[in-house]
Amino acid sequence: MLDLRGTGLPTVLHWGADLGNLTQDELSQLADAATMPNMPGFDDVVPRVALLPEHGTGWPGQPGLTGHRQGADWSPLFTLDSVEADGLSVRIRAADRTAQLGLVLEAGLTPAGLVRMRAAVRNDDTVRPYTLDGLMLALPVPDSATELLDLTGRWCRERSPQRHPFNAGTWLRETRSGRTGPDAALVLTAGTPGFGFGHGEVWGLHIAWSGNHRILAERLPAGRPALAAGELLLPGEVVLGPGEEYTGPWLYGSHSAKGLDGLSARFHDHLRARPGHPHRPRPVVLNTWEAVYFDHNLDKLTHLADLGAQVGVERFVLDDGWFRHRRDDRAGLGDWYVDETVWPNGLGPLIDHVRALGMEFGLWVEPEMVNPDSDLARAHPEWILATGGRTPADRRFQQVLDLTHPEAYAYILERLDALLTEYDIAYLKWDHNRELVDAGHSPGGEPAVHAQTLALYALLDELRARHPGLEIESCSSGGGRVDLAVLEHTDRIWASDCNDALERQSINRWTGLLLPPELVGSHIGTARSHTTGRTHDLAFRAGTALFGHLGIEWDLTRASESERAELTRWVSLHKQLRDLLHTGRVVRIDHADPALWAHGVISNDRTEAVFALASVATPVAAHSGTLRLPGLDPNTTYRVRPLPPADHAPGMERGTPAWCTKDGITLSGNVLEHVGIQIPTLHPEQLILLHLTSR
Repeated sequence: MLDLRGTGLPTVLHWGADLGNLTQDELSQLADAATMPNMPGFDDVVPRVALLPEHGTGWPGQPGLTGHRQGADWSPLFTLDSVEADGLSVRIRAADRTAQLGLVLEAGLTPAGLVRMRAAVRNDDTVRPYTLDGLMLALPVPDSATELLDLTGRWCRERSPQRHPFNAGTWLRETRSGRTGPDAALVLTAGTPGFGFGHGEVWGLHIAWSGNHRILAERLPAGRPALAAGELLLPGEVVLGPGEEYTGPWLYGSHSAKGLDGLSARFHDHLRARPGHPHRPRPVVLNTWEAVYFDHNLDKLTHLADLGAQVGVERFVLDDGWFRHRRDDRAGLGDWYVDETVWPNGLGPLIDHVRALGMEFGLWVEPEMVNPDSDLARAHPEWILATGGRTPADRRFQQVLDLTHPEAYAYILERLDALLTEYDIAYLKWDHNRELVDAGHSPGGEPAVHAQTLALYALLDELRARHPGLEIESCSSGGGRVDLAVLEHTDRIWASDCNDALERQSINRWTGLLLPPELVGSHIGTARSHTTGRTHDLAFRAGTALFGHLGIEWDLTRASESERAELTRWVSLHKQLRDLLHTGRVVRIDHADPALWAHGVISNDRTEAVFALASVATPVAAHSGTLRLPGLDPNTTYRVRPLPPADHAPGMERGTPAWCTKDGITLSGNVLEHVGIQIPTLHPEQLILLHLTSR
């Protein structure tokens, strides 16, 4: 609800619970009721949080627009020009004629109930340029939102939650790595004390941008607390000439009166309603990285493909190591030609074999990067992002290719287009392993992260336009580029390079704060994890991966016949449940014992559900108590049974609950939510599945 009375920018009266259809008089009275009175020591009128906060109104917090003309016009004050309403959205035009700036604000609701908003600023001066330092939009939250939750992380430990009080001051999260980042806040959430997955009122903000950004929560002595976000612009990165305009990224706000699951459901519903959302069944993937690494051998790979097809794989992806000079990670990036010394007949023989087995073929690429030890870097050092006068320090033996350079962009487009034209490639695993540090455009070294991000989007779109049906995965040192903007140009994300099932329990759980399961690559790794060295049984690994876009990251030529037989059963189960898992409502359960994690998916008609119960540590108590299953239809009777092949775990032999028998038990959704079922004895890092069907 926006207050557009007066001549200034709109303020947000309310976003959250549906207040019903209010009359114009009720709206006016609501606005009056929400207006704060004057307070001693403050301005005559206490400023409210505008969509774009302005210092010129007396707002003492972070301003929405920062910039200047050589020190002038640094504190604009906009006057409303026009308002255009269209269904659930509004476009607001405003101007500061003294500062010679124009402003367009767009705000509205998506059909899923998300607040969606962005801003554009225009330089109306006919002579002088305007240096834009930042553009942020804000949403206020009630005083009752006294806790904050956001995410942090690193490589192989992405999206780790952190919670703290929403105290006075500013909680600021910035990303300066040129990508979303494994440590990104993802969704900055404010809520009532102790909010969880199924309880408490929460308000969350996400910035749909894959480059540098800032997102903050601010509570001031005067005015309502607020969440705000925008692109982080480097010094001089955006300078608007006369008549030029900058448009910021979309921001998405989600509210729930029933905890984080409700907040997530709006994001999930929004993504699933997109015209470009992948609606065909998500193919089960076999990715070759942890099977062969750089040791590419046609006989080994065709045998791997044979075994993959036998266990039910539907998409075979050849990972790093297929292109020129790429015998390790120190050379070859940028030389996007099939290596003739390894593949004397090209990729055709492998692709033909994979296709004859009924599987799609996918290929790993990292087009935004270049190794200094490559033909491309030696021929075109000017195509490397650099600040001028020096080359950035190598990271992972890599530099960043300047996609804002027309010739570099054209080269990458031509190379990828040629590969996709020559070969039957249905899928690109698009990696991005180096942060953008000292990322400048030659020859002057001007900052280029903003333009590089837009060039990436354009490149992805051009390839998809030339090759309809091509699917692309956003991979970035694992889960370093996860946001709603990159998903406008890709079809899934790789959540993490870590396939350790214990780590993935957390990574997948919190990636789901924003993304539905079908967009999250989740693979069954080897028994001994490549990244952590931990060893897990197949039930724990497969039961963890089951709920995402399922894949396999395992050298099946070294797996035993019994392991491959069990893996076949898991792949078959995933295909059986795939429609439910990839269309239903995600539920995460708040259990009193932090060692026990439970989550599930409930079909939209609430006739079927599958839940996973995982022991991620040693339980606090010897007796684990009961598990309540929320989200079911209270008036429907369900049959609850363990689901093979995860229907039993060592340790369950003694005192197995009645529902763990083959016939299970039958209870109403009301009883299952409010009373629950007894939790069986599980050793740490074990998992069982529950299947619920209506009777």
